[in-house]
Amino acid sequence: MSPPRLDQPFVVGSVTTPAGAVPQASAELTAADSWGTVKVRWGVGRRNYKVDPGLYALGRPDDKSSVLVTANYKLSFDTLRSALKGRDLWILVLDTDGINVWCAAGKGTFSTDEIVRRVESSGLEKVVSHHRLIVPQLGAPGVAAHEAKRLSGFKVTYGPVRSQDLPTFIDAGFKATPEMREKTFSTWDRLVLVPVELVPALKAAIIVIPVFAFLAGLGGSSGYWNNLMNHGLLAASALLSGVLAGTILTPILLPWLPGRAFSLKGMVLGLLVALALVFAWDAHPIRAFTSPEHLAWLLIVPALVGYFAMNFTGASTYTSLSGVKKEMRWAVPVQIAAASTGLLLWSWSLFIA
Repeated sequence: MSPPRLDQPFVVGSVTTPAGAVPQASAELTAADSWGTVKVRWGVGRRNYKVDPGLYALGRPDDKSSVLVTANYKLSFDTLRSALKGRDLWILVLDTDGINVWCAAGKGTFSTDEIVRRVESSGLEKVVSHHRLIVPQLGAPGVAAHEAKRLSGFKVTYGPVRSQDLPTFIDAGFKATPEMREKTFSTWDRLVLVPVELVPALKAAIIVIPVFAFLAGLGGSSGYWNNLMNHGLLAASALLSGVLAGTILTPILLPWLPGRAFSLKGMVLGLLVALALVFAWDAHPIRAFTSPEHLAWLLIVPALVGYFAMNFTGASTYTSLSGVKKEMRWAVPVQIAAASTGLLLWSWSLFIA
């Protein structure tokens, strides 16, 4: 494993250690770092937003300085180093393939084995005289502390949930208050996740919506342009409503939507959105519920919103890995069945009836 490069933008020098030169990271975030955060929040360059794994110095640490472990997702690394301004510490960055700590722990890349590999490859035992690693609490699902100590010789101490609490945690002798152990999922926390889900969904919608509109124009008996303005516009409105409801309304309304499963929350919201759309299109109650075309969207939109809602499970304190797997076993088949039945009804209403 090669050491981290010294030419990374945030590296401001190096610290000489018995294990060799260690890159020194700045605790100050630049305009480029802030702009990178904005872009990655909107899904731009998300898969390549990472730093080299390995050992870094923050300030001028010595052999007694604490060692903090994080992921090589640059946003995680930036959040950590900026929260420790003025501190002299070591940061051990794991190779999580550019995935944040929480998600990487669930995927198995923020793991016991990776900690052991990085401790060995960095020569950490030569760098520090103590044997303690401070691991983020959100990385705990992927790290077995007793195994890490047995294999690496380093004791794992779980730090607080939020990086801004680390200075207080360290000063208190590595003791966390109950508040430091609590992970909230506030409205703002949920809103932050919206752009990264919305952008790829809109990219897909830009392709799918014109296809539906074009096909809708070919069906029916009123001529292409009349069909396009009627059936095509309804299709476009339904699909766009599903995307926006799934990626924006779902996280905003999450605590108040019924059910525990995210897919169920999404499908309930999708049904309400579809009903509102159908009644807005045709206020006649009998036609709204008997038209095959309307029934199609009453099936497709909830399936679509339910699918998008499940994308938020990995960022939520409401779920567990086993619970998500259990949910997907029934939710995905239900969504596929609803969407497939809806597509058949839509096709039948336009091209067969």
